[in-house]
Amino acid sequence: MMEDDEFESVDAETEDEEQDLFEHFKIKANQGQEMLRVDKFLQNRLEKTSRSRIQAAADAGNIHVNGKPVKSNYRVKPLDEIAVVFAYPPRDREIKPENIHINIVYEDEDVVVINKHAGLVVHPGYGNYSGTLVNALMYHFQHLDLYKQNTARPGLVHRLDKNTSGIMVLAKNEYSMTHLARQFFERTTKRTYVALVWGDLKEDEGTVTGHIGRDIRDRKKFAVYPDGDVGKHAVTHYKVLQRFGYVTLVQCRLETGRTHQIRVHMKHIGHPLFNDEVYGGDKILKGTTFTNYKQFVNNCFEIIPRHALHAKSLGFVHPVTKKELMFESDLPEDFTQALEKWATYFEHRINKEAN
Repeated sequence: MMEDDEFESVDAETEDEEQDLFEHFKIKANQGQEMLRVDKFLQNRLEKTSRSRIQAAADAGNIHVNGKPVKSNYRVKPLDEIAVVFAYPPRDREIKPENIHINIVYEDEDVVVINKHAGLVVHPGYGNYSGTLVNALMYHFQHLDLYKQNTARPGLVHRLDKNTSGIMVLAKNEYSMTHLARQFFERTTKRTYVALVWGDLKEDEGTVTGHIGRDIRDRKKFAVYPDGDVGKHAVTHYKVLQRFGYVTLVQCRLETGRTHQIRVHMKHIGHPLFNDEVYGGDKILKGTTFTNYKQFVNNCFEIIPRHALHAKSLGFVHPVTKKELMFESDLPEDFTQALEKWATYFEHRINKEAN
């Protein structure tokens, strides 16, 4: 059952990222289901919820059928899976504090800076209602008013993908959260990432510009739309740090902050991130056909079993002291080991060609 005041439509998109959604209601149409508008279908099954509220939720993209948002006039078919999703958790699914270790590199009364490890989901969402950074923060800062609220994202002003490691800043109070969020919105923060990408980039430096939006064929992915009719404006500046022949280590500086921005932009220019399974980097895209080389690459995949992306540095203005702060983090062990293997392989290849 869903209360009418709980059924508020929420825009699933913010300036910095598209939010993950929480499933509030789900039902599968039976085999003999007659063709019926989805708003009428849900009205018959959701108590204390008006049809106008359901229609408003559909207009905001909060009614999904078979994993995709639909309008209120969509006609439900037999075996369709209908879900109501929002950007906040259901009332009966509160975010619980959990004693999860976080690597704090700086902390004062207003902000905390952490070095997030790969594999840690930042905030709860589909399939990840526990074990997230938010659960950890609610445990470590449970004495703070901001973290006593049952919200999906206390203290978060930006995020990193689950398998991206590196520096993040978090707010410890409402005042800091407002001021930090404004800096990300106005793009005054300084963020650099390090990525290992497939291929040998032609230029030592470059800029990728292209609107980023949901992939029309797969809503779990994003794509570049150069004409700007779809998605949001996005700019990534890159600089080559080291070349290994078949892969290249690059530094990326974000001018905007869209979901999967670096991963999508590097894929767009033909250089997907190494071992990025979402954007095709988990296959051998460059190199030889020799068995030994294939084994070498697979060994590298095992060493860094995630996309090779690390948030190297973050600069921002402290919301209270107004001083500019800059933080950096070393590459994690899996990343450095993969680089060492590629460096050794490339050196042997150069020496072999020289002889």
